[in-house]
Amino acid sequence: MKSLFEEASNLFPQIQQLRRDLHRHPELGFEEHRTAGIVARELRTLGLEVSTGIGKTGVVGLLEGAHEGPTLLLRFDMDALPIQEETGAEYASTRPGVMHACGHDGHVAIGLTVAKLLAQHRDEIHGRVKFVFQPAEEGLGGAQAMLEDGVLESPRPDFSLALHLWNEKPVGWVAATPGPFMAGSDVVDINLRGRGGHGALPHHTRDPIVAAAQLILALQTIVARNVPPLDVAVLSITQVHGGDAHNVIPETVHLRGTLRTFSKSTRELVLNRIFQLTDHLAHAMGCDGEVKITDLTPPVVNDETVTMLVAQTAREVLPEVIVDTSYRTMVSEDMALLMERVPGCYFMVGSANPERGLNYGHHHPKFDFDEQALVYGATLMSAVALKRLGAP
Repeated sequence: MKSLFEEASNLFPQIQQLRRDLHRHPELGFEEHRTAGIVARELRTLGLEVSTGIGKTGVVGLLEGAHEGPTLLLRFDMDALPIQEETGAEYASTRPGVMHACGHDGHVAIGLTVAKLLAQHRDEIHGRVKFVFQPAEEGLGGAQAMLEDGVLESPRPDFSLALHLWNEKPVGWVAATPGPFMAGSDVVDINLRGRGGHGALPHHTRDPIVAAAQLILALQTIVARNVPPLDVAVLSITQVHGGDAHNVIPETVHLRGTLRTFSKSTRELVLNRIFQLTDHLAHAMGCDGEVKITDLTPPVVNDETVTMLVAQTAREVLPEVIVDTSYRTMVSEDMALLMERVPGCYFMVGSANPERGLNYGHHHPKFDFDEQALVYGATLMSAVALKRLGAP
């Protein structure tokens, strides 16, 4: 099993070349036609049964082992972001306003490398591996689209794995945390309606701008004063839209933000307070308030048995690795929708290198990562798959 690191290291030139090609040609969610074509071609070359157009632009490849056994699902996301790249890298995006600012180009490269490694070890596999290359992870509903197209059928997976390159931590760090690992996500939309008028005659109006200011501050008290201190929640108002002229008090103001929680009870508590504060404060300011909640994704909850297998395997096959089994983050992931139905582990692989300036955060226009992390990710996922699907 330890030789897998050497096998993946020997493939590094191909992994790097593939990742950089994908980075030069990023595609937004549900537009990953070129990327999906590369994925399908590479999987077919390895002898996998390939299905395309799953969830619009998703690709599924099935690797049959030499022996009977369970089905393991491996998921990799493919989409880029609407961000203008500022890395200055020689492999920078060639598409204005679009870049791989979250590492999904690396995920695709890892996924195809895992397929190559496992195909070479097909005789050791008891069961099968279902490779899922997902579109539109960045808040556009890619996982749900694949679910609606039957990604969990024919065959139905018994276990699942997914990973994310993580620039908050350096290469050589791995997080495999049992239980709640990534937060669930809701979009919060609030409309405040008052009575507009002249900015010089505010006494003739019911000012939704002032009501919005009061409400934004009040909403920040929910986490500080209503959520128990040992629970976790984040509520951030990130957009405020209202008014078109400097001397006109508008009729309406729209607020938008994000809510992140790990548990159903905390989510319900925060949502109830959002509705209460909006209703009561809006009326106190002479306005009407309306709240709309859009449930994007539940929390990512890791299965304890699978997660401990990932942690144990990381210590065995990766050199000088630091394995963190308590790390959690408030970012969200729609892999949670698949993991609600198929127990598994979502783990992270450190990808930063501060000495080389490769430590900008995800979704930053200067985001880039140390490509050695590709070898770590491919090695670990392949090793866990072989352990889970090894001889019973």
